[in-house]
Amino acid sequence: MTEIQESNMSTGNSPSESSKRKAEETSSKPIHFTSRNPPWTYLKLQLIPQPNASSPQPLDALSARTYLSSALSQLLGLAGTAIPIDILKIENKGTANNTDENQSYSTISNNYNCAWIRVPREDSAAVVAALSSWIGGSGTGSGSSVAWRVCAKGNFLGALVSGSGGDLFVP
Repeated sequence: MTEIQESNMSTGNSPSESSKRKAEETSSKPIHFTSRNPPWTYLKLQLIPQPNASSPQPLDALSARTYLSSALSQLLGLAGTAIPIDILKIENKGTANNTDENQSYSTISNNYNCAWIRVPREDSAAVVAALSSWIGGSGTGSGSSVAWRVCAKGNFLGALVSGSGGDLFVP
């Protein structure tokens, strides 16, 4: 006999009993994940024309970048223009008729152009302060001006759009 069989016989265990392992019992416990320092803050912005302004042009990436840079430089100077901003999506909606007083506020606010941006988390307070206090001109000389409205702010994109975030990437 071999040594393994002899040792099993002396302990009373057969080779088949000692080689079997019991399956570990797994319970389906929920996994909790906490991210303490997310690197980015996501903002949903609306470009709102002033009440006396003519209907604004549809928002594009270049004009959004210009408006954002202008707001940051006006409040924070050269340091504000150094804050990196990523434009994730721009939504162009129909222009609102500001003279119709029968429209509800939610209907009017849904008609403006929206921009989704991403900024570093450390700079988010400065960006929100700069954007919410800025009123800029369109540069056409007609005296029309626009302002940014911060609609939503969050450290996670999925939580900001109330779901999976899939509608952010729909063309």
